[in-house]
Formats: sequence, structure tokens, C-alpha cells
Amino acid sequence: MADTTSTDVGPSDDPSERLFRRTNKVGGGLGLEALNRINRMMLRYPRRVAVAFVATLVAVALQLSIPVLLGRAVDETQALAANPDMGRGGLVTIALTLLLVSIGRGLFTMAQNYSAESVGHALAHDLRLSVYNKIQHLPFSFHDRTHSGDLITVGMLDLEGVRMYFSTALVRTLLLVLLIGVGAAMLLSMDFVLGLLALSFVPFAAWRSSVTQLTLRSTWIELQERLAVLSRVMEENLAGIRVVRAFSAANHELDKFDRASKTALDLSHDRVKIRVMNSSAMTLAFFTAMGLVLWVGGRKVAAGDMSVGTLATFLTFMTILQMPVRQLGLMVNAYARASTCGARLFLLLDMKVDVDTKPGAPDLEVTEGTLKLDDVSFAYESADGHRAIANVSFEAKRGETVGIVGAPGSGKTTLMHLIPRYYDVNHGSISIDGQDIRDVTLSSLRRAVAVVQQDSFLFTTTIENNIAYGNPRAQDRRIHGVSESAQLHDYVLRLPQGYRTVVGERGVSLSGGQRQRLSIARTLMLEPAVLIFDDSTAAIDAGTEGRIRSAMRNYAADRVTIIVAHRLNSLMHADQILFLEEGKVVEQGTHEELLALGGRYRALHDLQMRPEGDVLDEMEANQ
Repeated sequence: MADTTSTDVGPSDDPSERLFRRTNKVGGGLGLEALNRINRMMLRYPRRVAVAFVATLVAVALQLSIPVLLGRAVDETQALAANPDMGRGGLVTIALTLLLVSIGRGLFTMAQNYSAESVGHALAHDLRLSVYNKIQHLPFSFHDRTHSGDLITVGMLDLEGVRMYFSTALVRTLLLVLLIGVGAAMLLSMDFVLGLLALSFVPFAAWRSSVTQLTLRSTWIELQERLAVLSRVMEENLAGIRVVRAFSAANHELDKFDRASKTALDLSHDRVKIRVMNSSAMTLAFFTAMGLVLWVGGRKVAAGDMSVGTLATFLTFMTILQMPVRQLGLMVNAYARASTCGARLFLLLDMKVDVDTKPGAPDLEVTEGTLKLDDVSFAYESADGHRAIANVSFEAKRGETVGIVGAPGSGKTTLMHLIPRYYDVNHGSISIDGQDIRDVTLSSLRRAVAVVQQDSFLFTTTIENNIAYGNPRAQDRRIHGVSESAQLHDYVLRLPQGYRTVVGERGVSLSGGQRQRLSIARTLMLEPAVLIFDDSTAAIDAGTEGRIRSAMRNYAADRVTIIVAHRLNSLMHADQILFLEEGKVVEQGTHEELLALGGRYRALHDLQMRPEGDVLDEMEANQ
């Protein structure tokens, strides 16, 4: 059985493919622009940003005073031990000061962390809404070539990288610069040689931390890609669980999932190894430097050149500096991650929406309700110029029904997607009451044109909410009425909770025919000027379809109805029928006219309507 886990694609200049290429090699200009843009967005919260920076300054000042106070406390204790009659007031004062400084440092650190996280989460909230809004407006052509899992990755993982930028990059930069810079200056001013020894671990630890974090960043991107593959394997398995069970392919699916899982596990082990080895190397460097300080400082204390308190100050400074130095790599990683994640995020947000409302466009005004297609042609972007629709023209007035028939792949569904402007035509025009659909607002057009799809998507909510999706304020009487027209009402009443029954994920608890009938009812709620049935009764039995057709007559009287179907029974009553072949109208007329023509429609009609034995006899006679 073929392996379906591979997701490799060839190089492309398509914006959506560039967006989701999982790589850490983002161009410098693009990454810098992303960081600058994040910085500008954070200025929306000036108070929180100011509190975070001010709290960081105060917390660092208090942090740096702790080693000095501890050194004085050691010297005061040593002096008290040498002279027990000396008053203890100085030691008590230092102890109380140290306590207050520690409390103050804790409070300001808490304020810094809270404000920094608050800025990040507020920024993430704004970006999350912007990403979701953008996804709602991107055209069908974008979603045709973009995996939904990749969009979720950008909207969650990449957004998380941007969210952490302020707290782990900007605020940490200020914190580390002050702690390391001022702390180093204080150490060198007290004793230059001992200060150099105390700081000797800093360059090595900073280098190892930065290199390791960048390596982990690179492997994290690769791990993210492998986990995305793992998620896609699981998503496809869950969506097609019935097919898996029907073909007894559980072992194959398990092997496929195991292979994808093992690649992620192997890389995770490599990341753990890198992290452990780096941590051990930095710890060794730190304690080596501390040993040198103790050896040299101890000799100076023994020689009377330095007090024990000063040596304690050095050691305390080293302990304080150890963690910030280790965090240098995290800071570098935060900048790198924000630049790559931000670049992808903003590339999505800045992506041009090809199908959108023109500035200042008016709403569609439906008067006569006449739909007209004039010499319409369309080709998909990935079709290398091959036209899915070629020079199609027809006109339908209110109350008229148009039937569309043709072999699979003849362009029927594509044509139906052009009318509500899911795609824009490449040539020709589509108009309603003389108004080009490209010159009116999308929202008014979509209210006027409704499509009942063959593949009916249902939300995980009640039947009532699914039917009223396009009109949430609809009364129960209205919901029940469209449900009766779709021949669904009696079935719903037999359910234990009636219209408040919750359908499963994607409507899995309903049969295909029931889902299609619910989709029909949901569309009828909109009362559109143009109602399109895109093979939407394929899963419904002939008897039920006939009853639905009878109920639709009342609706068809007030609107243009277009029926796409493979079964001629569904559309032979239409006022005009178009036979499509390779995107072109090869036959057009009423049912009787097309039968009299004796062409493709007649051949299809005979195939479907005549007894199977007669058709086979005729085929054998012609051979």
C-alpha cells in the first residue's frame, strides 16, 4: 500500500506556499521588518510597556544591591565575633535593609513579569483576531492550495513566538544588559584581577548558550514540521475512520502513524542531548570560575588584602550573574523566533485578497431578479492556462429554473462557484439585474445567491442551530417550515430531543441524505434571489427527491433556481438545460428540444431512462 505521509512539494513562488515553508532562513530584511512591526504594535499599550521597563530598572537596582549588603553583613558579623561587646545595631540595620530590598525586588519583579506578559497577551489577542479575520476573507483559491493544519500552525505556534517577544526578548535584553554590565563594572571596580576571574565564565557561557539556543531553534522548526505531519496523519485517520475500518486498514494506518511519530521522537531525543550537554558545559565553566575566585580571593583574605565580606560579595555577584548569562541564549532565540514567526504571520496578514469588495461599492439591489452570464470564461491558477469554463452564456429570469448537466469534470461546480463570486471570472461578466457582481458588496451578493453544496458541512451543534446558521434570530415556525420543505421535519420529530438534538462532528451522526436535506433547509432560510442546487440531492432517494422538488415549486416562483445534477429526473422540468463538456456549453434547450436534437443529452437520457437490457442490446448491435 502506498505511503501517504510525504508532504514534499516542488519550489514555487506562490505566496501561500512561501508562507508555510518551515525554515529558519528568513531574509534579514523580512525578519527585521517583522521585529520593527511588532515593536510598533506594542506601542498600542504604552502604560503597560512603561510599567514593565520601569519595574525592570528598579528590580535590577535592588538585585545589584543585595551582594553589597551581604558583604557588609559578613564583615559586620566578623567584627562582632572579634569584639562581642560591640553593639549589634549595625548588623540589625543591614539585616532589615536586606529584607526590605529583597521584598522590594520581589514586588518589582512581579510587576515586571505581569506587565510584560500582559503586553504579550494583549498583542496576541489582537493578532489572533486579525489572523482569524484574514482567513475568513481569503478567497477559495487560497484555501484550495493551503492545508488547514498549516493555517492553524500560523495562528497558534507562530503567534505564540510573537507573543513571547516582549517578555523574553526586549524586557530580558534590558534586564541582562543592566545586570551583566553594571555588575561587571562593580566587580572590576572592587578588584580588577578578581573581577576578571569572576567574569571569566561569562563569554564561554554566553557563547554556548547562544549557539545551543539557535541550534535548538533550528531543530524546533524541524520538529514542528514533523509534528505537523503527525497531526495531518491523525486528522486524516479520524476524518476517514469509517473507510479505514471498511478496508481493514488499521494496521497500515498504525504503521504510518508510528513512522511519523518515530521521526519526531528521534529529533526530540537529539534536542534533549544538545540541551543536557550544553547545560553541563556551562555549569562546569561557572564552578571553575568560582573555584578560581575562591582560591585567589582566599589567598588575599589570608594576606589581609581583602575582607571576607568583599569575597562574599564577589561570590554572590557570580551567583546572581549565572542565571542571566545562561539566559542570553534564550534572548537570542526569542529574537530569532519572533523574526521568523512574525515574518510568516505578517505575510499572511498582508496577503492580497483577490476576491474582495471594491472600495465604495454599493449593495446589490435585486428588483427583477434576472441572472445573466455573458461569455464567461475561467481558469484555475494551477491549471497552466487550461480553462475550466469557456465562453458560457445564458440568462434566467425570476421564476425560471436552469438545469446544468454534464460528465464529471465538465465544469458544472466551477460554474456554480462563479455566480456567488467564490472566484472571479477571467473573461466575460456575471450580472444580476444588470449589476456586475464584481461591482457590488460581497455580503449583499452572498445574501442574494445561495449554494447548496453536494458535500454538506454541519457544525457540532443542534439541528436547530445548523438550520438557522444564516439567520440566528429565526423563529421556530420558520425553522420548521424550511425543514418540512426539505423533507426533514418528520425525521427530526422522531428524535428524542427533536430540533435540539446535537449532531456529531461534521454531522457524522446523520446519513448522507439527511445531511443534504439539512443543508437544503439551511439554505432556504436565506430566501435568496438565486438558489443553486449543486448536485445536492445525490444522496437522497428518488421518492424523497420528488417530494422536495414539489415543495420547491413555491420557492422557485420568486427566484432563479439552478439545478446541477447527474440524474435527469432532477432537472428535466427546467425551463432550459445546459449540457457542459470540458467547460463549454455543447447543447442548450428544454428537455423536449434536447431530446429531439438527438445528441449527448438524448444519449444520457436513454442510458438513464431505458431498461438496461435494451441499452445493452443496442450497444452490442452497434459494435
